[in-house]
Amino acid sequence: MNNKIILVTGGTGYIGSHTVVELQKKGYDVIIVDNLSTSRRGVIKAIQKITGITPQFEKVDLCDYKKTEVFFKKHKNISAIIHFAAFKSVGESVEKPLKYYNNNLISLINILNCAEKFNIKRLVFSSSCTVYGQPDKLPISEGSPTKTALSTYGRTKQVCEEIINSVSQKNNIKSISLRYFNAAGAHESSLIGEDFIGTPSYLIPFITQTAIGKRKYLSVFGNDYDTPDGTCIRDYIHVTDLAKAHIAAIERLLIKNDTKNYEVFNIGTGTGYSVLEIINTFEKVSGQKLNYKIVKRRPGDVEKIWASTKYANKELKWKAEKKLDDIISSAWKWEKKINKKKEIEHE
Repeated sequence: MNNKIILVTGGTGYIGSHTVVELQKKGYDVIIVDNLSTSRRGVIKAIQKITGITPQFEKVDLCDYKKTEVFFKKHKNISAIIHFAAFKSVGESVEKPLKYYNNNLISLINILNCAEKFNIKRLVFSSSCTVYGQPDKLPISEGSPTKTALSTYGRTKQVCEEIINSVSQKNNIKSISLRYFNAAGAHESSLIGEDFIGTPSYLIPFITQTAIGKRKYLSVFGNDYDTPDGTCIRDYIHVTDLAKAHIAAIERLLIKNDTKNYEVFNIGTGTGYSVLEIINTFEKVSGQKLNYKIVKRRPGDVEKIWASTKYANKELKWKAEKKLDDIISSAWKWEKKINKKKEIEHE
């Protein structure tokens, strides 16, 4: 072990759990904090099955400052923080803005206050490509302007980045915001993946849930966008590739001393796919037809967006390796596994 302790907030969630696996594989000790509002405690056991190591876990609501402070008092040897814990549904954020501002901002502020108090100087933040709004030019680079976000979720990420930047300059904290594009897929073991409590807010889980019979049909939100087939275009990245980007970011913070106090990196593949292209790829990979309907546009959706990843490739020494077929086949394998598990539980 390298004796570095990494705190992962939201570590039982989708991206968080995959990142914990990669951290443990690299020899880091991991402490997970999560309130389990959108994830399950059973993920801890799944991580142990993959890595052979059970991460420390504490159930804490990070919006409660007193409980957050008690946690940090107890764990005084944390080397760095990876902050995932946040609500993330674009559609819900438009309908319930206060829920998103309250949770996503207060949890970050509490963490930064405790990091300052307990002298933790390294932070990786889970940001999003939604901070760019609807871009004028593609692909998007880190130097592209951050326009008005089209959803409350995106706005919370913009404000969080502003907070982290200000605190990093003032308190000499080294921090990195990773602006994700669309994470999808599941771990190759099918022991962890995107397991929703409630309704999924992303395309590929909706596709797999429709294909498995959980939903009657898939809603395609609009086919009149200015794209080749009229549907929205996104940059899809395999969740394991995304998790590995966090390892690269943590190691940059822990090893390099000549970096700026605050940096941002785009984490994607550099290729955009439309909704209909994703549907067609799923049908090819799975061998089955998908029932879908074109419905009206959804508020908060960006028309088209994909990343320029040159800066991350160069500076983080990281590059996405998995292809779209890998993403969709792993997501489909995961969906079939969790569906079978639930069938057995209800027998």
